[in-house]
Amino acid sequence: MKAKVLLSLILLCVAAPVARAGDAAPTASPAPASCELPAYLLTSESSLPKVAAAVKAGKPLEILVIGSRSTTIPSSENSSYPARMEAILKEKLPPPEVVHVSVEIQSKKTAEETASTFVKLMEAKTPTLVIWQTGTVDAIRASDPDEFRSAVTEGVAALQNAGADVVLMNLQYSPRTETMISAQPFLDNMRVVAQEHGIPLFDRFAIMRQWNDQGQFDLFSPSRGLELAKQVHDCLGRALAQFVFDAARLEPAQQQN
Repeated sequence: MKAKVLLSLILLCVAAPVARAGDAAPTASPAPASCELPAYLLTSESSLPKVAAAVKAGKPLEILVIGSRSTTIPSSENSSYPARMEAILKEKLPPPEVVHVSVEIQSKKTAEETASTFVKLMEAKTPTLVIWQTGTVDAIRASDPDEFRSAVTEGVAALQNAGADVVLMNLQYSPRTETMISAQPFLDNMRVVAQEHGIPLFDRFAIMRQWNDQGQFDLFSPSRGLELAKQVHDCLGRALAQFVFDAARLEPAQQQN
């Protein structure tokens, strides 16, 4: 019961029922000031060679986001961060470039439970890039950190063996539950796995905490509901698109803008 309550609180800021990022993502617009982040949160020493190769060859860029309910927004799938990321990618890549972002919801599943589906999932989807959002459910359930690390390691290996680039995305930050769960062991273990496998880690936790601490968003108050969710998702989508560009080491000539 406690885990269910915590999960509801954590998802309060940006959660929603199951949805999929649509093919017709919304047109990108200039980034609002609330999306500003220090450069170190949007860069990675690890690269995305398969993404870079696909863009250079003019091949379709298929991106699969594997996540939980916090991947979506109620009745507004085109405002979710996967859809916003797709819009930015389409804007930045050359006009003929085909970009498609799909979403696989693994609601209330631990990293181990989610990773067990990867072999069949990759056979069905064959994406160029997989963005795996994980850690929140394990933290809420107080999973053993070592077992969590092993599960993430096995999941990443399965995705890479299937031929995809991988970006790990860690927990979302929520000041309402910061003292209720111990997030740090899971954050640390995801960083270690990313380093061991040479893959980028999108630090969603640090990014959302930065926005909250600097006053861009008030993630403590649930009063703004859908409006706040759309704003946070828009900024996350923009940040993630930039992160993918940087990790793919794309040259300016390979971008439209």
